[in-house]
Amino acid sequence: MNKTTAKKYLSAIKNAKKKCLTSEGLSRLIGIYPEIINEQLSFFEPMLAMDTSYNLKDLIPTIEEYIEKEEAVKVKKAKFEAKKHASKYKGVSDFVYQKLTVGGLVNRNASLNEAELKVLRKLVNEELEALKKQ
Repeated sequence: MNKTTAKKYLSAIKNAKKKCLTSEGLSRLIGIYPEIINEQLSFFEPMLAMDTSYNLKDLIPTIEEYIEKEEAVKVKKAKFEAKKHASKYKGVSDFVYQKLTVGGLVNRNASLNEAELKVLRKLVNEELEALKKQ
């Protein structure tokens, strides 16, 4: 169950005016088959798959708690700054010498990861700009 689906079910259950809302009643409200609703909401209450008369209003606190946990887990990934790392090298030739050579010989088995490729791209762009200015 993902957070978006949980929010959709939560809003539909909360907005229902009935005191007792079964999966069939919710199915009529949102247009999804009751079997699919039971399958997805069984994440919160495993017995829901077998009991079709279960009151879905009882799941509101559990779904809200799940959504809060999912939103708390969301962490921004630190952005990689190629400019900062590119300043360690004098140019493309220095980068190639440090990363792709062993004792002055080119290492054909060397491979670059994504961060190193971004640094190399930054260095190449800087050298291209310098050539355009000349």
